[in-house]
Amino acid sequence: MHPTKVPCYAFNARHASRHLTQFYDQMLLPSGVRITQLTLLIMLMQKGPMSINALAQSLEMDRTTLGRNLQLLERDGLLEMMRSEQDRRRKDIQLTEQGLKQLEQALALWRDAQARFEERFGVERAARLLEELRAAAAAVET
Repeated sequence: MHPTKVPCYAFNARHASRHLTQFYDQMLLPSGVRITQLTLLIMLMQKGPMSINALAQSLEMDRTTLGRNLQLLERDGLLEMMRSEQDRRRKDIQLTEQGLKQLEQALALWRDAQARFEERFGVERAARLLEELRAAAAAVET
């Protein structure tokens, strides 16, 4: 049986996710930002400095997974961690100047990736896909 003919929703969602991730990572390559990092950087740009817990909740991500991503982004100079002004025990995360520049470059490339995906898949199908993915996630939320 061809892998894409497996009648399992989770398998097919993960299969599509791997291919989409590869597609977006390839498109974003010149920016040095991966698609898995892009939403994290966007969230920090939109909301400003925030704690790891708040960021994990906003992204609906496991804190451990998020922590690994944050370490890489900090190492690459895209974000910095600092003591919170409200609670000195807490660390807040914020974009650096370099992080903002790379994010702006990545967003332009992401727009190109979105357009290319819509060109290949169809604009209406892509819009329906987004609706169906959101509905599928909502159907199994606990």
